[in-house]
Amino acid sequence: MTAHDLTSFSARALRGHRLRSSLSLVGVAIGVTSVILLTSLGEGARLYVVGEFTTLGTNLLIIMPGKIETTGFAPVFGGAPHDLTLDDAEAVLRRVRQARRVAPVALGSAKARFGERARDVTVIGTTPDYLPIRQMHIQVGRYLPSGTFGQGGRVCVIGPKIHEELFGATNPLGEMLRLGDERYRVIGVTAPRGTSLGMNVDEFVTIPVAQAMRMFDQRSLFRLLVDVNNRDEMDAAKAAAVKVLVERHDNVDDVTVLTQDSVLSTFTRILAILTAVLAGIAAISLTVAGVGIMNVMLVSVSERTREIGLLKAIGASRRQVMAVFLVEAAILSTAGGLVGLATALAIARLAGALYPTFPIEAPRWAIVAAILVSISVGMIFGALPARRASRLDPVAALARR
Repeated sequence: MTAHDLTSFSARALRGHRLRSSLSLVGVAIGVTSVILLTSLGEGARLYVVGEFTTLGTNLLIIMPGKIETTGFAPVFGGAPHDLTLDDAEAVLRRVRQARRVAPVALGSAKARFGERARDVTVIGTTPDYLPIRQMHIQVGRYLPSGTFGQGGRVCVIGPKIHEELFGATNPLGEMLRLGDERYRVIGVTAPRGTSLGMNVDEFVTIPVAQAMRMFDQRSLFRLLVDVNNRDEMDAAKAAAVKVLVERHDNVDDVTVLTQDSVLSTFTRILAILTAVLAGIAAISLTVAGVGIMNVMLVSVSERTREIGLLKAIGASRRQVMAVFLVEAAILSTAGGLVGLATALAIARLAGALYPTFPIEAPRWAIVAAILVSISVGMIFGALPARRASRLDPVAALARR
């Protein structure tokens, strides 16, 4: 019996029991679809996080007041004996040769009003270097005026959402926007950016950092962003920045410096574990589908006892009889795997069209693994019925005993 004869014979046998074969095929297809879709979501989450961190800047050091007491992405900070000040920011820019730009950041919230319209807004206090560091752009007008860290008039740059909600069709440039009890002249509107790391940048109002610290009565900066010349100098820049700040803080190491790579690697590890767990959960459905294939094959053996007896009577060996049923199981699992793959890719493409900001992409390893596992499941669960069929006595089988 050639391979072609074996495949044709098994395919005809499956067509003879269309309902049972179709149900088994659907079971495998659902399992494969689940594996690919869930791993696609995990991979999409990883790509989304990578993209979000890329928007922070390419070679970025994030300096925070306070020292990490425990490890992990969500650090617990001890008390900071010294504030992180504007003078610290200026010293880092002046003394850390690897630093191309330094942007101090103060953060607060206030009620923004223009005319009869008002809303709560997030106020960012910073310097002109914040714009290129965060890879943002100006839509109309200009950004914050240049000057030293301690200077800055009462001017502001608003996000496009603030423009839409407070000014409507009015040109905001030159208008006075009230923030809390103070008035700021609008000099620019940033280009639409959307949500970045859970915060809608389009809803920010940006003012000079010195004004923000005075407005919110803050003595310490929220963050200090340092743009390093190139990636190879990240470690050197981190060490140099810490050295400068320790010297300025009476030889006390009371700041925390994070790099994009360290935070991103933590996220990547978490998402990799999550993806593997999701794939494992989805693979359970493939096991269920394998049990279904085994049941179909066992029923097929009991119904085709005379056929098996006839095959053995005309000279078919035990190995050939076993191969017939294994090929049937392989056909079912392979067809189900291909149907599941096509379904998963179609759903992923549809989801990508509906939610273009979230990259749903099936990793190649998941596609290959899902197909191989589906075939293996079919073969493993088809082995018992195939073995049972091969061990039937031809005389007893022909007599249906």
